[in-house]
Amino acid sequence: MNPFTYERARSPAEAAAAAARTPGARFIAGGTNLLDLMKLRIEAPTHLIDVNGLGLDRIEATPEGGLRIGALVRNTDLAADERVRRDHAVLSRALLAGASGQLRNKATTAGNLLQRTRCPYFYDTDQPCNKRQPGSGCSAIGGYSRQLAVVGTSEACIATHPSDMAVAMRVLDATVETVRAEGSSRRIPIADFHRLPGNTPHVETALERGELITAVTLPPPAGGTHVYRKVRDRASYAFALVSVAAILQRDGTGRVALGGVAHKPWRVEAAEADLPRGAKAVTAKLLSGARPTEDNAFKLPLVERTLGAVIASTRT
Repeated sequence: MNPFTYERARSPAEAAAAAARTPGARFIAGGTNLLDLMKLRIEAPTHLIDVNGLGLDRIEATPEGGLRIGALVRNTDLAADERVRRDHAVLSRALLAGASGQLRNKATTAGNLLQRTRCPYFYDTDQPCNKRQPGSGCSAIGGYSRQLAVVGTSEACIATHPSDMAVAMRVLDATVETVRAEGSSRRIPIADFHRLPGNTPHVETALERGELITAVTLPPPAGGTHVYRKVRDRASYAFALVSVAAILQRDGTGRVALGGVAHKPWRVEAAEADLPRGAKAVTAKLLSGARPTEDNAFKLPLVERTLGAVIASTRT
């Protein structure tokens, strides 16, 4: 691990300003992803800004009837919150499908959104990777790609986003709240927060330099039946091959987002109009333009079958 300096921020604005003025600075809270990347020399921050003391660890009702989730709320506490379990159950179920109990005790809401890909070539520093070293190439293209993306890819990257929580946030239409380096705040719809790879796969979110996530806001409850189904190689502590987050209403309408298939949580609102027609019709639009490899082409029928199982489970 490379040497670095360290400070404890006293306010969100102070943390953002410190990150903006210090090249190579990173925020640290739970550290469940960042510390691993530092040990592997994938991340080499020159300065760590500890944000654990900023008081961003509460879940509060909003005047509109939704919830405001502090950036430092631990995944365990978020999944267990009575209001989340009752009104936004897809989020609780997605969180419990991720990682392990020990990791959920440390991992934060903001950190979960910001975790980096688990593409094996990203983690292998002997291999070229445009996310790790821009312009070096993508070893996954033409390499082993079973776990990787089938839609929304580019010639520069076919990595997937690993978060379960983010997929649920996407189907819930969450909003990410931030503070910028100069102290101003903004709200970023979750649909716009994560970026597709394009020619700059190392630019993974809409955050500006130094910008700090302070909260994630959920709108009023959507009602309906909430389902999170995750298909993976083993029953626990594994990333999704395919996951489906769904909120389905009695009349057959609803919302669907996918994990494990793209560089960001994948939702195509136009496809949701076809939910009453069944999984095949929805999947055709969800995965329109997909470019699977020989290794991961199985994900296309797997999405249809998983979505079909989700729809069937709400109609019995």
